[in-house]
Amino acid sequence: MQNEQTAPLEVQAPTVEEAVQQGLRQLNLSRDEVKVEILEEGSRGFLGLGARPARIRLSLKTAEQAAPEAAPVMEETASPEESPAPPPAEEEPPVPQAAAEPAEESDEDARALQILVETVQDLLEKMHVEAEVSAHYKPPEGRHRRPTAWVDIRGQDLSILIGRRAETLQALQYITSLIVNKELGRSLPLVIDVEGYRERRTVQLQRLAQRLAEQVVKTGRRQALEPMPASERRIIHLALRDHPDVTTESVGEEPRRKVTIIPKDE
Repeated sequence: MQNEQTAPLEVQAPTVEEAVQQGLRQLNLSRDEVKVEILEEGSRGFLGLGARPARIRLSLKTAEQAAPEAAPVMEETASPEESPAPPPAEEEPPVPQAAAEPAEESDEDARALQILVETVQDLLEKMHVEAEVSAHYKPPEGRHRRPTAWVDIRGQDLSILIGRRAETLQALQYITSLIVNKELGRSLPLVIDVEGYRERRTVQLQRLAQRLAEQVVKTGRRQALEPMPASERRIIHLALRDHPDVTTESVGEEPRRKVTIIPKDE
């Protein structure tokens, strides 16, 4: 135990434990020689947003506090994780096993949209994001036998909800799907869009697919696109599904999996 009085030291770090370890190294003291006061436990945020560092104060124990018979000083407790990291998105959204729904919107369909909107609004509040949320159904597409619930998020400067290569948007959609499916007791095909991002990206990918397909027809050689998430690869597959001269396939492993456009007469 050092005899010199050491001034209290405040430390910030991602977690309380990391802050304690940093402080001990700076003071060159052991854990038993200091009193830990938690000023702020910090937060991991939600989907990586709104995170706050932990903040503590370390001070040298008095002789009485350091004595073995003294009552133990309250130590820090690990702050609970507010949100686990989302698993990677599936190759395709779950395919409903139920028969096709009637064209008109049923009470159950309307209830599903209401639950979907309320869920997204609740998640945005946890992320400290202000935005307007609406939802509607889009007609069945591809091998989906039921309409897809499409969520529109509108507001100011919402790029933070998209993230690099739409990773944050994919995570938000994945977590929303888990919550809504559990609430409904069934699988609901859904897509979340922010300020029309997905629609713009869909048009861009469809045009790219047609342009590359023309090159494949002219040259007779395969064309490989850049690696894409499963949702974007699916857009390419659907865009060229009925093309008379080319076919498509996905090759490689995640996250480097990509679509290759192949001449049908190859």
